[in-house]
Amino acid sequence: MQKVVTFIFLLAVISYSFSVRDHESNKINWLGFQEAAKKMEIKELPVIIDVYTDWCGWCKVMDRKTYGKSKVAAYINEKFYAIKFNAESKEDIMWRGKIYRYDKQRGIHSLALELIKKDMGFPNTVFIPDEKSEPQSMAGYLTPKEFQVYLTYYGEAKNKSLDFESYARRFKPSW
Repeated sequence: MQKVVTFIFLLAVISYSFSVRDHESNKINWLGFQEAAKKMEIKELPVIIDVYTDWCGWCKVMDRKTYGKSKVAAYINEKFYAIKFNAESKEDIMWRGKIYRYDKQRGIHSLALELIKKDMGFPNTVFIPDEKSEPQSMAGYLTPKEFQVYLTYYGEAKNKSLDFESYARRFKPSW
């Protein structure tokens, strides 16, 4: 009986360790702005920025239901430098040779204003295809299936040869 209990216990421990490792490998490797900038000097990849706020309920849903999905995380980790950015952060941030600060009057970080421009909804996903490109932002929650078209458009550099509407019309989601 002792051997059976020991065997079941070891089986449970092994099973748990694999599930924890698999779960952790499905997480996005979020970077800070400085870390992403350093990596871009070595290898150019598009940048994706998840702009969120602590009070945003849909931001938490997108974290769990979209960014938390293994296919989404694996694709982002392979094709992008991913940055998670709180739009209400109080810390100074250096990005693309400029220092950005929290704007007390507006209650938002000046970098969030620069990245998002006019579309101030949250969550907000910002794509920067390359070093010379302007940020492309979209506000709102996206399911993994809805998100895939944007990820592949920038992740496969389709933005260099096709406008988004043409690409999206022909796109068939697989997630």
